[in-house]
Amino acid sequence: MNVPNLFRKPLVAAIIGASLIGVPIGTLYMAGAAHALGASAPAAVTAQPAPAPATGYTTVTLPDFSSMVQKYGPAVVNIQVVSKVPTSFNGQDQGDEDNGPQNPFGPNSPFAPFFRGIPFGQTPSPQPVHGEGSGFIIQPDGVIMTNAHVVSGASEVTVRLTDRREYTAKVIGVDPKSDIAIIKINAKDLPTVKIGDSRALKVGEWVLAIGAPFGFENSATAGIVSAKGRTLDSGYVPFIQTDVPINPGNSGGPLFNMRGEVVGINSQIYSRSGGYMGVSFSIPIDVAMQVGQQLENTGHVTRGKLGVVIQNVTQGLADSFGLPQPEGALVSSVEKGGPAAGAGIEPGDVILKLNGELIKDSTELPVRIATLSPGTTVDLEIWRNHQARNLSVKLAAMEDKRTAANASPQTDSGKLGLAVRPLTEQEQRQGSIKGGLLVERSSGPAAEAGIQSGDVVLAANGAPVNSAEDLRGAVEKSKGHIALLIQRGDTRLFVPVRVG
Repeated sequence: MNVPNLFRKPLVAAIIGASLIGVPIGTLYMAGAAHALGASAPAAVTAQPAPAPATGYTTVTLPDFSSMVQKYGPAVVNIQVVSKVPTSFNGQDQGDEDNGPQNPFGPNSPFAPFFRGIPFGQTPSPQPVHGEGSGFIIQPDGVIMTNAHVVSGASEVTVRLTDRREYTAKVIGVDPKSDIAIIKINAKDLPTVKIGDSRALKVGEWVLAIGAPFGFENSATAGIVSAKGRTLDSGYVPFIQTDVPINPGNSGGPLFNMRGEVVGINSQIYSRSGGYMGVSFSIPIDVAMQVGQQLENTGHVTRGKLGVVIQNVTQGLADSFGLPQPEGALVSSVEKGGPAAGAGIEPGDVILKLNGELIKDSTELPVRIATLSPGTTVDLEIWRNHQARNLSVKLAAMEDKRTAANASPQTDSGKLGLAVRPLTEQEQRQGSIKGGLLVERSSGPAAEAGIQSGDVVLAANGAPVNSAEDLRGAVEKSKGHIALLIQRGDTRLFVPVRVG
C-alpha cells in the first residue's frame, strides 16, 4: 500500500491529525509551566525595566507655589475705595437762575403743564461709587504700593489685611503716567514682600500673581512670562506680558518670580469681553520702585524730556536712510525750542544709541529718557545722511502736554502714485508750516503705504520738498524705497513708499 492510499483511510487520517494538533498544545503547556516555575522560584534572574522611549526632552515637575503663597500672601492686601459722583437728569442741570427747575421738554412743550412743580433741574447729592483692587506692603510701617487707577479720585480708601484687620489709608501720591500709587496705613510690624529685579526676568519663566479678582481676596494664579518691553498707552512703561489669569480686582497686586521676589505689578489685561483672555500686563518693579520713591518723598514724579516725536524704523525706512538694519528711533518731528532742537537734532535723524546703549526699538527711547532726571546730559549717537554722528543733549522736564507741529495747477508723481500741489500761503499760515505739498490724490505705491488725500508731504529722504520738482528729484535718486515725511492733522510721521 502506497502512502497516498494510506492517508485516504479515515482511521489513519484521524490519528495523524490528532498528533499534529497535540504537539503545539503541549509545547505551549510546557512553556507556561516553565514561566510559572521561574516566578515561584528564588530570583535567579533580575527583571530589567523597559527602557523609556527616547524623546529628547527632560521630564520637568510643575512648580509648587504653596510655600510662596503661605510666606508672602499676608503682605498682599485688599483695597476698597469709595468715590462720590454727582448725578442729574440727563447728566446736566436743567434749571436756570431766574425761573428755577425746568421740565426736560422745555417751557413751550405741550407736556409742560404735566411737569409743573416737579424739580427736574435739582441736582441730586453725589452718589457713592464703590471699587476694589489689590496692593502689597513694601515697608513694615504701612507703606503700600498699588495702581493709580485703583485709588485715583477716591474719597475713602480702606485696606483689609489677610487677618481681617481694616485700616483707613491715606493716599501719598498718584502717578497716572506709570499707573503707580503709594498709600499708607497707621500700623507697625507688618509683613512685607521681597523686591526683585525685573530686568533679570526671562521670557518663558514661571510667575505667580496674588490679588482679589472679583473681590475673592488672596487668590493665587500662575503662568509664564510671554514677552517683555511691551509699550501700551502711556509710552513710559515697558510692560511685562504674561498669560497669568488676571481679572478685575487683581489690579495693583504683585507678580512674583520663582524665588518669591516681586518683579511686577499687575495692571492691565487685553480683553474683548471685559475678563481674562490670556494676555495680561504688569508694570516692572524697577520702574514702579523708582516712581514710588519719588511719590513717597515729594508726592509727585519728575521725568526727563528730549523734545522729539519718534516712530519705529521699518525695513523700507532703513533702506531709504541707508541703515544696515532696521533699528533705532526715527525722529519725525522736533519740538521748537526744546532740548533736542537746541542740540541740533533734526527730523529724519535716527537715534541709534543713548549713553552708549543700543536702541533696538523706538519704544525703548522714551522709557529710558523718562527714568532720567531733568537737567541730565545724555550722549546720543544718531544716523544722518548715511553716516553716524554724536550729539550731547541736556534734558528738560516732562510736561503734561503734547508738543507737535500743527499741519494743512495739480501735479502727478507717477512712480509714487501721488497727485500733489504746493500749499497756498493761507494754508501754510493755518498749519504753521513752511513749504510742503498737499496730497490731492493717492494711488498705487503711495496708497499701499497708507498715504491719504489731505496729507502734507514735508520732506523726502530727509530733504524738504517745496515743489513737485523737488519730489521728482528725490524719487529719481531713490532705490527701492523713499521715506516721505508727512503731516496728518497734528501728527508727523515718516512713511516708506516703494518706488514704482
